[in-house]
Amino acid sequence: MHKVIYDTDPGVDDAMALLFQVRHPEIELLGITSVFGNATIEDTTRNALYLAGRFAPHVPVARGAAAPLQRTAPGPLPMIHGGNGVGDIELPDDAGTFGATLDPRPAHRFIIDTVRAHPGEVTLLAVGPMTNLALALAEDPGIARLVKRVIIMGGAFGIHGILGNVSPAAEANIFNDPHAADQVLAAPWPLTLVGLDVTQRTIMSAAYLASLRDEVGDDGQFVWDVSRVYHRFHLSSEGLDGIYVHDSSAVACLVRPDLYTLRSGPVRVLTEGIAIGQTIQKPLSMPVPAQAWDNRPAQSVCIAADYAAVLELYRATLVAGVRA
Repeated sequence: MHKVIYDTDPGVDDAMALLFQVRHPEIELLGITSVFGNATIEDTTRNALYLAGRFAPHVPVARGAAAPLQRTAPGPLPMIHGGNGVGDIELPDDAGTFGATLDPRPAHRFIIDTVRAHPGEVTLLAVGPMTNLALALAEDPGIARLVKRVIIMGGAFGIHGILGNVSPAAEANIFNDPHAADQVLAAPWPLTLVGLDVTQRTIMSAAYLASLRDEVGDDGQFVWDVSRVYHRFHLSSEGLDGIYVHDSSAVACLVRPDLYTLRSGPVRVLTEGIAIGQTIQKPLSMPVPAQAWDNRPAQSVCIAADYAAVLELYRATLVAGVRA
């Protein structure tokens, strides 16, 4: 079993990735920590509570950072994720906690306490800005040696010509808190970056989404409903009749790492200038000295994947969940 803390800024693709985790038999979800990003912290926390209450009411939610370490929080993205952050699906009028539990601790403290309660067992699956992880490291640097693994949906490294999605140089999660990202990538824990290089080549087509709707019961209907605004955005902005599989790719990398090709080497994040948020890896195969990289731990970057197998894994997981 993979014991997971899901650090997220729900988010349409975040919601789809949460469902993937809840239905996968090898994942034990220990907690959900919210962070700003796709919407304000108020909305991402509400969405995390709603999703937990709907799909995993036994899983606690902890509210996280409202803004980056050193920058201004980005504005919401209604044209991508809808006005409520989860594709404008209808949320119950009486919000409360939707039957989920709001943990009284801030997200970074929840991470510290949970990792220390399960040393060597917890995977941090982070699919938003890395502010909560950076705050946890700042308060308790020792957790880096106790975490089993960190998997991040973030970054872009120019593989297949893919460079960024919020600027010509940067991916959104890294761009939204580049200082936190650079600190997290410097920590001595085993870390894998699942970036745009693979997520933008993993595409759920309109036909694929419709097949989930028609074949996977309530879960399939939820995926269809929550992805309507997201699909329209992809169609209007890129002419793509489908959606990129960002956050669910990080889940796939956790449970089926054999589907991904990795490149190892230290990674830096630019924290100023016109390319702020850019992720640059120095591969271990590069012999040239580079002081800014050479004193940092090697991390893994996904550079290729079996994209069809990733899509089948998502589908099969939801199908198996219905049968169960």
